Amino acid sequence: MNAMFEPFTDLVPSFFGTLAQGPLTLTIFLHTVIVLPMIWIYKQEKARLEQEGN
Repeated sequence: MNAMFEPFTDLVPSFFGTLAQGPLTLTIFLHTVIVLPMIWIYKQEKARLEQEGN
């Protein structure tokens, strides 16, 4: 039986070991580090440009 999630068996948990747990973990990490700050910067710049346009 193929399990989608396997137990974290590292004796000493590491950052990369945590990221290698599966695609969901990597997706959540990348969205937290890259995508969410990009959305925040986009909204901030859009508001700044609207203020300069008026």
